[in-house]
Amino acid sequence: MQRIVYLERDSVIAEVRRPAFAHEWTEYASTTPAQVIERLTGATIAIVNKVPLPAAAVDALPDLKMVAVAATGTNIVDLDACRARGIVVSNIRGYAEHTVPEHVLALLLALSRNLVAWRETLLAGRWQQSDQFCLFDHPIRDLHGATLGLIGSGSLGNGVVRLAEAFGMRVLRAERKGATAVRPGYTAFAEVLREADAISLHCPLTDETRGLIGEAELRAMRRSALLINTARGGIVDEAALIQALKEGWIGGAGFDVITAEPPPAGHPMVAPDLLALPNFLLTPHVAWASRPAMQTLADQLIDNIEAFVAGAPRNRVA
Repeated sequence: MQRIVYLERDSVIAEVRRPAFAHEWTEYASTTPAQVIERLTGATIAIVNKVPLPAAAVDALPDLKMVAVAATGTNIVDLDACRARGIVVSNIRGYAEHTVPEHVLALLLALSRNLVAWRETLLAGRWQQSDQFCLFDHPIRDLHGATLGLIGSGSLGNGVVRLAEAFGMRVLRAERKGATAVRPGYTAFAEVLREADAISLHCPLTDETRGLIGEAELRAMRRSALLINTARGGIVDEAALIQALKEGWIGGAGFDVITAEPPPAGHPMVAPDLLALPNFLLTPHVAWASRPAMQTLADQLIDNIEAFVAGAPRNRVA
């Protein structure tokens, strides 16, 4: 009998079917780090999303055999501790291959066409007071003919390429930062920073990618360039980004992720003066969260669990 404990059921709005094998199912709407060990005691399968599962928790759960991550990113799980115990860790893949790229393009379009600034103009009554049929208060740029730099790949990056090329954009795939050789089909990292009219991030958060975009990289970008981040907050140095936006090192930024989620009071990325900037858009980590995508995630989550119990684990990361 498998004992399955779902620690964060409210993190997905979808129908989650029950696995097709004998099991005991317990779910919690949400779970704090302090509650993890108590709630997973006796569990053989843990379903987690954002609540951390550190080595200390893994070591305190002798019955645990599988960790089913209800997301693609697995940085919240101590994978080395799981490997040492022989615990299988599986994640979700490909479920957001349409919704995240669409969010990226939405941010690019909104920033390129200055939609926030135009809304403020109308709220201020400028059009209503105009003596002609249109206004020219804010510049508008087309995506057609612009160059998009892609850092990271996978299904999400490939989805962005598909949509960007449909808009007539030229796409440059960035080689790894610091690489001594450039692979066929890729462009040197520094060259992408210099050439791109917009850069979209699609790499995982690792020791190598933490702070990947900092002051030096932001200063190397075009002053009109846009930076889009739907990956992970820690990939970008937030203090440097805020300075870049306020001092005009880059043209604008559209983010769906920050370093602390949800942000605590006083977090600089949700400061009112920053959110008021017309060239900065921040959404609350929802690029992945279309209803069809969440249902695909929920279905794949149970597929992963059933595959593990059948002796053929899938989507393994440990």
